[in-house]
Amino acid sequence: MSLNIPNLERNKLLAPFTTYKIGGLADLFVEVHTIDELVHALSEARRNSTPFFLLGCGANILVTDKGFCGLVIRNMANKVTILDSDRVFAESGAIIADLIVQCYNRRLSGFEHFVGIPSTVGGAMWQNLHFLSPDRQRMMFIEEIVQTSRIFTEEGQFRTVGVDYFQFGYDRSILQVRKDVVLDVTFQLSPKPKEEIQAVMDANIVWRNEKQPQLAEYPSCGSVFKKIKDVGAGRLIEQAGLKGMRIGGAEVSRKHANFIINTGNARASDVLQLIKLVQETVKQKLGYTLETEITMIGEL
Repeated sequence: MSLNIPNLERNKLLAPFTTYKIGGLADLFVEVHTIDELVHALSEARRNSTPFFLLGCGANILVTDKGFCGLVIRNMANKVTILDSDRVFAESGAIIADLIVQCYNRRLSGFEHFVGIPSTVGGAMWQNLHFLSPDRQRMMFIEEIVQTSRIFTEEGQFRTVGVDYFQFGYDRSILQVRKDVVLDVTFQLSPKPKEEIQAVMDANIVWRNEKQPQLAEYPSCGSVFKKIKDVGAGRLIEQAGLKGMRIGGAEVSRKHANFIINTGNARASDVLQLIKLVQETVKQKLGYTLETEITMIGEL
């Protein structure tokens, strides 16, 4: 593969760039720091029919042991601009955690619901980032604060689109169907006292610490299986007696059964075998079919 991209690296280990700390090599790898660099890398990959993958914070993905045959573009285009009293512009490589801090300092509400979730703006748009509302009665989705977005379409065109274009659903967007790439997003936020914003963040962090294994101690990709309406996937896995089940270095978390953690030396093959075991056991014992919500990257 011959691509005219500055600072292109070969045979780059991907594990350090993922929250799972798992994964093989990328044939080609580049970090981009501006939207122009991002568009150039995308255009070169498309011109040469080279498979590519956009990497943000590396959450919600499992990179296989064989790695990725193609180009991995690590998107670090992270410019953020406060447009006016309640609108924020962010490039797709901007980190949600950084946006939370900047918006909090300006008394702007909307991002605080996603505190503690590793994601870039691009990743948030890909999966319609979500977390429970402060009263824990419904989900808060990133789509609720999206106003417009500039995209680089799969046809190679620049377009500015509204929120409806993305056809958002639970863990779903048009970006998983079309090969459009989000370049930047303008968010519509709401002025709110700092104390109220802080209260939501504090409550969410406490909830996450109580309910979920923390990445610093137990690397994971987040929730592995999709939510089944009115039935939690984690609850089903627990009822099937699978908490603590282990294959190699991968283990069903004892804290939250919908998390498969890396105990220190897990391979992607360990995780995949454990996923299959969980699916088969839950189906056999409880009659439910569990579908994965994580994205598999690379060759099996």
